[in-house]
Amino acid sequence: MHGYTANKDDVLKRLRRIEGQVRGLQRLVEEDTYCIDVLTPVSATTKALQSFALTMMDDHLQSCVADAIAQGGEAAQDKITEASQAIARMVRS
Repeated sequence: MHGYTANKDDVLKRLRRIEGQVRGLQRLVEEDTYCIDVLTPVSATTKALQSFALTMMDDHLQSCVADAIAQGGEAAQDKITEASQAIARMVRS
């Protein structure tokens, strides 16, 4: 089971909200909106995606990684390495 499974409906609702923000950006470009006026919603969409990513990472750490650590062995180290690499990707972006 994935960390977000218990609140999957909330996760999907959040993604649909972000999808709406992206559609709004597309509409602004289609309407030839002034560049600076497009950047404000770009910033809001970026923050929404970052917040979503942090929530997913937290869910992963508290469920998948915690479960692997409880089981121990090589699987635990693999999950920690996987999470560390995902965090590094998030920080670089």
